Amino acid sequence: MKNKLLAIALFSVLLMGCNKSKNEPKPVENSEVERTVWTKEKANEWYGKQPWLVGANFTPGSAINQLEMWQAATFDPKRIDQELGWAESIGMNVMRVYLHDLLHKEDPEGFYKRIDEYLTIADKHHIKTLFVLFDSCWDPFPKSGKQRAPQPFVHNSGWVQSPGQKALLNEKQTPRLEKYVKETVAHFKNDNRILGWDVWNEPDNMTGPSYEKVEIANKEELVYKLLEKAFKWARAANPSQPLTSGVWAGDWSEKGMKPIFRLQLEQSDVISFHCYDKPADLINRINELKRYGKPLLCTEYMARPNGSTFEGFLPIAKENKVAMINWGLVDGKTQTKFPWDSWTKKYTGAPPVWFHEVFNSDGTPYKKSETDFIKKITTEVNQKK
Repeated sequence: MKNKLLAIALFSVLLMGCNKSKNEPKPVENSEVERTVWTKEKANEWYGKQPWLVGANFTPGSAINQLEMWQAATFDPKRIDQELGWAESIGMNVMRVYLHDLLHKEDPEGFYKRIDEYLTIADKHHIKTLFVLFDSCWDPFPKSGKQRAPQPFVHNSGWVQSPGQKALLNEKQTPRLEKYVKETVAHFKNDNRILGWDVWNEPDNMTGPSYEKVEIANKEELVYKLLEKAFKWARAANPSQPLTSGVWAGDWSEKGMKPIFRLQLEQSDVISFHCYDKPADLINRINELKRYGKPLLCTEYMARPNGSTFEGFLPIAKENKVAMINWGLVDGKTQTKFPWDSWTKKYTGAPPVWFHEVFNSDGTPYKKSETDFIKKITTEVNQKK
């Protein structure tokens, strides 16, 4: 009888074990959950942990473009430290900074080392960074190495596209661009000094009168295909930070927007946009994009003669909880205190009203009442958080 009871007990244990193994999922080794576009809930949870983000698109005054900012021979941490200190002093807490695929092609290890050094400096000043991976604006023929001198009195006379036209036209370059995106995002994917990744700046921009004679007619079509891939590449690296790409012109309504805008907005974890028009236009743009139910980041604004100013825009952004990143911090080699029309209109000195930039090259404000206003409004909001 005793043996019979023991046998029954052993059988019960085995049966329970079999049922348990059937009902419980087996652990999957070396598996990663595929990174999807953030839901509204996920995006707003992330945004709720941020202060009110106010800052600038940043290139140190010593650099004419992305390449000169980051290349080993011209990387200038002392100047970066000084200028970010000026930004911190007026309450700025975020910078939008452009990278370039050629920097990765030439020297990925050195490139990442310099990015880390920059991030250490920015973090010291309590500034987070939104990195831009690709850009369709200005010169379509970037070259690494020594960069040209600024053309006198011309806005962004040396800024370069990434990828350049030759890489855009050559599908054999696509694996290199994929490597750049995947490796760069993966290297910094858990770095909390990074606010996010702006996958492509103004992807459909045809450069206006500056380079339109050498742009290719099907540029937007080619960029669309690569942008679609770039979002997938960046997302494949499984970053903890959000991805975005900002719409900048035209119709953003559900019915009227063109395919490339739809791609940008639908693939963005958080929504970003540009607005260089009047305060009423900013309100309209915000209302157009609220339908996505996600955080809104205005990643370019502030063109004083256009009516896009700190005093006009920041109160609207504060009310609507929109992050604000103006174009330009310090007057330097990019020369963006001059307006866009400096490509077609001759200037012989500083414009009567600066187009962009906040500080002179020595750190004094272009307009003290303006920097006082920025400091006051950012302090008021962020002290409450």
